Amino acid sequence: MTAKRPGRVGDSPLIGAGTFADNRICAISATGDGEAFVRLSAAHEIDARMRLAGETLAQAADNVVRIGLPELNGSGGPVAVDAEGRIATPFNCEGMYRAWTGSAVDRGIAIY
Repeated sequence: MTAKRPGRVGDSPLIGAGTFADNRICAISATGDGEAFVRLSAAHEIDARMRLAGETLAQAADNVVRIGLPELNGSGGPVAVDAEGRIATPFNCEGMYRAWTGSAVDRGIAIY
């Protein structure tokens, strides 16, 4: 989020809300409206949807971002990678600064 107050601590450092990792499933770093991410346990919810519902990383991340967060009036999104190296970066706001890298040819930087 831009124009944050100095010293603000958001959802990103909170395990389960803005960050989560399990080598067997996925790793997530997210940002957005902190309260919604905390209430939804958004990063962990992506992992749970993959583990328990059999969703792919893209499906799980998209469901959390496009359905779960808006139900709580939340916006933002994750940079997520699954155990096979697939990347998902959905967001439900005007733009989200994000970047990723894999192999020498699998790199990206985006805002919109």
